[in-house]
Amino acid sequence: MKHFASAALCAAVLSIATSAPATELVGAVQFDENHAFTKALREFEKIAGECSGGSLTFDLHLNSELGLEKDYFENMSQGIAVDYAIVSPSHMSTFSQKAPLMDMPFLFRDLDHWNAVMDQDALAPLAADVLEKANVRLIGYAGGGTRNLIVNKPITNMAELEGLPMRVMGAPIQTRIFEAIKANPSVIAYSEVYNAIQTGVIDAAENEAAGIEQMKFYEVGPEISLTKHAITVRPLAFSNATFERLTPAEQECVLKAGKAGGKLGRDIESGQDSDKLAKMESSGLLKTHEFTERDKLLELAGPVKKAYAEELGATDVLMAIEAVK
Repeated sequence: MKHFASAALCAAVLSIATSAPATELVGAVQFDENHAFTKALREFEKIAGECSGGSLTFDLHLNSELGLEKDYFENMSQGIAVDYAIVSPSHMSTFSQKAPLMDMPFLFRDLDHWNAVMDQDALAPLAADVLEKANVRLIGYAGGGTRNLIVNKPITNMAELEGLPMRVMGAPIQTRIFEAIKANPSVIAYSEVYNAIQTGVIDAAENEAAGIEQMKFYEVGPEISLTKHAITVRPLAFSNATFERLTPAEQECVLKAGKAGGKLGRDIESGQDSDKLAKMESSGLLKTHEFTERDKLLELAGPVKKAYAEELGATDVLMAIEAVK
């Protein structure tokens, strides 16, 4: 009897000793649990955790606890502090010249075109460049918000837009596009936009409805000009240094979960975008204004888009995106 008990105990100890400990992955997001990005990341965690049988666990830091998106991407590139996050392509530009093409204004004709580009994986060459240059994997695509101008006065036509001092993201294409459509853009940190409009440093910024709501930009820029100049692509990024430390089975789980998380993020944000804007307007928080010369914006932006893609060696990518039906 003693021999049997001793053998059973040894087997249990051996099982514990040889079972691999769970790997905890650290995530980061600038927003709270209610934001579409956070929900997309939670879906990623859920699917990856279930798929891995619990060998992957997650610690997601909310509300900019670990800095801003630019910080997340730099950390993922170095293989430190952050393992997964949703990051604007503009913040990848230090590493990958081609990445900001995803975020280029007037890249997509409409929401249907945007969805088709995601479904047909037309962004794959850009993801490959990010992996090569930054050592970060793009494992899914969230986003789907339609970006408009957030202004402290009504802007409805080209004459009113001309010379408008406004904030843009850091990638050069952002400045060039908005210069081409006659605005006066400058790069300002996202966390400083509210104060910059409030103090008169700028008169405008640009964002989708979720960002306007989360950051309360309507308090300083209540006049929303419906330029519809971009539909966001927000990659779910994963540190390749971390990825390479995972088992092959865990890697497959991460890739599977990345696609699922990105898809949920797109469904949420694209579905909620117009609803959020309408709700804020009906609550008296902001007022929307149709931009009556949108065709002129597209015309002015066209040559800049083509020239920029050529400079990046990404003309084929732009053509592939434009060819998607």
